[in-house]
Amino acid sequence: MTDLLTRYRRQWFADAASARRDILAGIVVALALIPEAIGFSIIAGVDPRVGLYASVAIAITISLIGGRPGMISAATAAVAVLVGPLVKQHGVDYLFAATILMGLVQILAGLLRLDLLMQFVSRSVITGFVNALAILIFMAQLPQLTHVGWQTYAMVAAGLAIIYIFPRLTKAVPSPLVAILVLTVVSLTFGLPVHSVGDMGKLPQGLPSFALPHVPLTLDTLRIIAPYSVTMAAVGLLESMLTAQIVDDMTDTDSDKQREAMGQGGANIVAALFGGMGGCAMIGQSVINVTSGGRGRLSTFIAGAFLLFLLAVLGPWVGRVPMPALVAIMIMVSIGTFSWNSILNLRRHPPTSSVVMLVTVVVVVATHDLSLGVLSGVLLSGIFFAGKVQRMFAVERGEAGGVATYRVTGQIFFASVDRFTRAFQQPESASHVVIDVSGAHFWDISGVGALDKIVARLRRDGRQVEVAGYNRASADLIDRFALHDKTGVELGAAPH
Repeated sequence: MTDLLTRYRRQWFADAASARRDILAGIVVALALIPEAIGFSIIAGVDPRVGLYASVAIAITISLIGGRPGMISAATAAVAVLVGPLVKQHGVDYLFAATILMGLVQILAGLLRLDLLMQFVSRSVITGFVNALAILIFMAQLPQLTHVGWQTYAMVAAGLAIIYIFPRLTKAVPSPLVAILVLTVVSLTFGLPVHSVGDMGKLPQGLPSFALPHVPLTLDTLRIIAPYSVTMAAVGLLESMLTAQIVDDMTDTDSDKQREAMGQGGANIVAALFGGMGGCAMIGQSVINVTSGGRGRLSTFIAGAFLLFLLAVLGPWVGRVPMPALVAIMIMVSIGTFSWNSILNLRRHPPTSSVVMLVTVVVVVATHDLSLGVLSGVLLSGIFFAGKVQRMFAVERGEAGGVATYRVTGQIFFASVDRFTRAFQQPESASHVVIDVSGAHFWDISGVGALDKIVARLRRDGRQVEVAGYNRASADLIDRFALHDKTGVELGAAPH
């Protein structure tokens, strides 16, 4: 217990230098969250306050109870696109109720260790997810770059120059923060005709208040919100687990995925109770945080707390921040997020891995649905893996003294049973047949059923059949599900 508390305190304040970096990184993230949260609120069909208050509540709560220090969670497009029909048909209070149930589902998922399903997401799928997200982040900036004057392009270029050149002078202050401050001063001083944060939507004034959703506590309400809640919970956990893995790789550290899943659930419940929509981890803002020096829980807390300060105290001033400054930051994020090595690896990596990565990218970009892209990649990875394993299989026949011996090597499961069965289709001339499976492993009832059919057919043809060499796991499976061992076929001893 003492070690856990010590590690938790270190995740907040490792030293003075890391605390300063976390604070500055959190400020940058808070500013970048504002247009995103407003945009996601518009997607969901709700007031901008719903997205902004959600970002505040989720960021602060997840910094306390999450399992991945330095990762930013807030209102996200992945969740916002799902709730539009619910808000339109039943109102915003049903959205709050659905978000509470979403949080409960995520907590249950954490208790059931569904985070372990991430083990089935291949590196190719993660790379495809990252590349697709980088493309979507860049595409999201295009509306701010069309039908605008040359001043916008000049400010974006200047912002990118500051972001990439300023770190060569000093890294004491995050370059994205410098870009925001410099471009804001230039825009206000010269009165440049560029879009500002305030043009995205009216910023709320004051603090969010605690309130329960005004919905009837009936089964009919549950029937309405449950499908949305389960879908939001699944999409939110999927994006959060993938983002956590990416931040793990960026920081060369590990994280508690089970705690993160439960933390996401708790954060969404708090968000709904303070008038916010659901959310999850944000890879774009997480990249901004990490590249700005944020590594600990303090950076995530500051992102939420400073966002609240901006809304409650500095709202009118924040509304005057030029959008080109934030567009430059998000372009930097998209460039830094994209795995450029994956392009070179298309020729070096196995074709199946490249296909999985490309399919994931194409599906995500085409549908703007991260869950569909990841699901497509995982299914394709499974198909390719099954195909690879089923080819690692062979049956060799030998005959001596009237005894035919079939030596089976490899994995026998649903994908290889067809080849296994075809190896015994030729008419057998020997009166005694030995099927040696000491080099094979039976994985499922499909393999057991195939062996049953082979033995039954040979015995119908008048052949004496013996199956030998089961390993212990295969023998247990045969004992439980096979039919042929009940009709006289001898089980071979497990090899020592």
